[in-house]
Amino acid sequence: MTQNKTQTASQSNKISTYLTFIVLVVMVLALIALFVAFDTFLLGDQITAIILAAIGLIAMTMSMFLLYQSRKQAAAVKIEVPKVMTTIECQSKGCANKTIREFQRGDYIFKEIDAPCGKCGAKQMVTAIYKEVKEKEKTYNV
Repeated sequence: MTQNKTQTASQSNKISTYLTFIVLVVMVLALIALFVAFDTFLLGDQITAIILAAIGLIAMTMSMFLLYQSRKQAAAVKIEVPKVMTTIECQSKGCANKTIREFQRGDYIFKEIDAPCGKCGAKQMVTAIYKEVKEKEKTYNV
């Protein structure tokens, strides 16, 4: 269980390798455009140099923004591990004692529990194992 939490946490903080590759390619092309713009400016063609510099700066800005947003979004993604609960009921027909506790490793349905019932002292059995579902809060726009 702990290993799964660690695995999902490391996976959620990762950025897609394809996205990173594309961003790096765009950054390299933007740097090339800036160098060509500088070289063109030195040769005397100022209009072409300004256009290439603008293209390079826009591409560089967009790739940096995309990289920043993807890291921010990856950090914001959180996977909640649901709580697993176990229901234990008394086996005596006259006693209706029911206990709910967190799942413990080794629990299975129809497993007899060693601890006697708190009311009558009879044997207890696991009758249900389920995950606890939390209802999402409804928001109302005013």
